[in-house]
Amino acid sequence: MKILNKCVIGTILIAMLGVGYVSAQPGQRRPEEPLPEGFKPASTNTFLSQYPAVNPITQQAMFRVNAPGANIVQLQLGGQHDMKKDEKGVWWYTTEPLVVGFHYYAILIDSVQVMDRGSEAYFGSNWESSGIEIPEGPEGDYYRFNRELPHGHIRSIYYWSEINGIERHINVYVPAEYEANPDKKYPVLYLVHGWGEDENGWSVQGHMANIMDGLIASGKAVPMIVVMPSGDIKTNSDVREARGDVTEIYVQNLVPYVDKTFRTYTDREHRAMAGLSRGGFQTCRTVFPNMNKFAWLGTFSGFFVRDGDVINAFDGVLKDADAFNKQMNLFFISTGTEERNPKEMVEVLKTHGINIIVFHESQGTAHEWLTWRRALNEFAPKLFK
Repeated sequence: MKILNKCVIGTILIAMLGVGYVSAQPGQRRPEEPLPEGFKPASTNTFLSQYPAVNPITQQAMFRVNAPGANIVQLQLGGQHDMKKDEKGVWWYTTEPLVVGFHYYAILIDSVQVMDRGSEAYFGSNWESSGIEIPEGPEGDYYRFNRELPHGHIRSIYYWSEINGIERHINVYVPAEYEANPDKKYPVLYLVHGWGEDENGWSVQGHMANIMDGLIASGKAVPMIVVMPSGDIKTNSDVREARGDVTEIYVQNLVPYVDKTFRTYTDREHRAMAGLSRGGFQTCRTVFPNMNKFAWLGTFSGFFVRDGDVINAFDGVLKDADAFNKQMNLFFISTGTEERNPKEMVEVLKTHGINIIVFHESQGTAHEWLTWRRALNEFAPKLFK
């Protein structure tokens, strides 16, 4: 075996660990070429990726794509935007000010939609998408990691569904105190994602654990377990037919599994369910027929009544207001002010006599994760009290 001398070894190490290695990354500017003033790498970037870059003051984002052989490169973010090619074959685009919060986006190279390799992958719209976070100011600290707080754990677990006929994946948040209190039982919140996303959405895009850590540490919310299931009927590669209904899976397979596996209170007073968008509709379809199992309900951008007849919706469960008020402790309905708003239906229900509704509006946000982070931050402190 040939032995390299110390000089050669040193040169290799410098190349691997130093500037030369970093600058060789595809799609990266060299460290000696600083980002434009006011811009910094997005928090959603892959390791060492300078771009996309965000300007926290102007709320603009700058995108860079290294595609010298392409004829047309576009950014797909709230529409399609033509990027401009420089003399080195690198394509650039700087946005107008964007709404704060999380945005999915894609790159189109000669009309082919691809991920930006500078971004982490986020499952949205049923594919692995690029994403960018336009940062809020201090008002967004409630969903950011706070090193001063005790932190709970998120566990990735598979359980078997007899209805589905396959294993199903869940993420389960346990509060920071869970391991230190082996004799203590906890209430459970089942928290569902929306269409086109998956059970990782709440813990990744939604920063659910940071929100719950802060609420629990401050005493605003009681310590609770949060179960984040899949809202889709998935099958294995040999089965192309979805079996069962996801709401049946929740009630008949998931809830018993969680109660068997974790130290939970198993009565309805200590069990809640909420979901965003389609997950909010699934929450209604799960809880309303099973109010003997759930006493708390939340919909975030997810209170849907297709024909507008809210009193007779959901198989008439809301027709008897007095009975509904006695059975449920909370009916929480949240929405962003810039999206389809169920406010009129909420007023109809209140006039009808349903007095356990709490209506929440996220100011200035649409059908997006910032709306749902705010909704959870408002909803969780109202549970199990």
